[in-house]
Amino acid sequence: MSEVVAPARVLVLGAGSIGSFVGGKLAAAGADVTFVGRQRVLDEISASGLRLTDLDGGDVTVAGDAVRVSTTPEDVGSADLVLVTVKSAATAAAVRDLDGKIRPGTLVLSLQNGIGNDAVIREILPTCVVLAGMVMFNVVHQPDGRFHRGTEGGLAVQDDPALAQFTDVFARAGLALRRYPDLLPVQWAKLLLNLNNPINALSGRPLREELSDRDFRRCLALTQREALAAMHRARIRPARLTPLPPEWMARLLTVPDGIFRRVAASVLAIDPEARSSMADDLELGRKTEISWLCGEIVSLGAMVGLPTPVNQRLIELIVAAEHGDRRDWTGPELLEQLRSADRFERPAGSR
Repeated sequence: MSEVVAPARVLVLGAGSIGSFVGGKLAAAGADVTFVGRQRVLDEISASGLRLTDLDGGDVTVAGDAVRVSTTPEDVGSADLVLVTVKSAATAAAVRDLDGKIRPGTLVLSLQNGIGNDAVIREILPTCVVLAGMVMFNVVHQPDGRFHRGTEGGLAVQDDPALAQFTDVFARAGLALRRYPDLLPVQWAKLLLNLNNPINALSGRPLREELSDRDFRRCLALTQREALAAMHRARIRPARLTPLPPEWMARLLTVPDGIFRRVAASVLAIDPEARSSMADDLELGRKTEISWLCGEIVSLGAMVGLPTPVNQRLIELIVAAEHGDRRDWTGPELLEQLRSADRFERPAGSR
């Protein structure tokens, strides 16, 4: 008689857009999932269930009573896998709630933006297997429990033997894990792409519309070039996640719209509904992750002695938007803001 294998018990710490989509997919694939998050979202999941759609036509539903919800991580001791999907600023506080409750050896996977969240978690939970991971797609939260994947991409994770028992359920969920011996180059490459988040948030437009505008792409090119210069001086080599290497992509961003649409069609393969998570945060009046995006570049630049005025200006504009300032900049207006910051900081003739 064959042995009956119990479903993987998964705790999703942070039932936002990413956590609800990934956790919902795992639940649909047979995992025993508990969501921990804000009461408003948990009530929505309980009342409406989850409907998980994507730009490729996928449509999966999970009944509200098929998952558990909680505002605090109560049953941590039974979890086989913890997915940390809270905003980076909330990492330490959220993970401290697991301390003393979680079983030693439990796999804790950070699926968050930025660099270094796994180190924060590892310091708080030293007896757990803590791995860095990255969600390479965008998710939009819509009413009645619908979460829509609006861009291409999967899950990238730091490789470890502890992943073996979970690879099947992730594959069944349509979220096959792409495993890397060293995830840092991927994290830096993803950070380069995420530098568009503040630009998108300040534009007030959907991602595809914003990226179809040459002036907004010029803003992104300025931001990425500054980041690449700091990475180069720090001897960081970001992985290649786009059809062209990062340095070439930064140049391609500046070409006229017609050429960009022909040459970089895959960049614009984005659902019309998709927006950056930072745009959602501003709309909901929440603090953004700007310190874990542009802030990482400013910190890196300071460490290697390289000015990063473009990224610093984006931080200032996003912080102002968090306090109610404008988030409807036109492409030319935003481009002039960033160019002015660059001209003011750098001496004539310098890069």
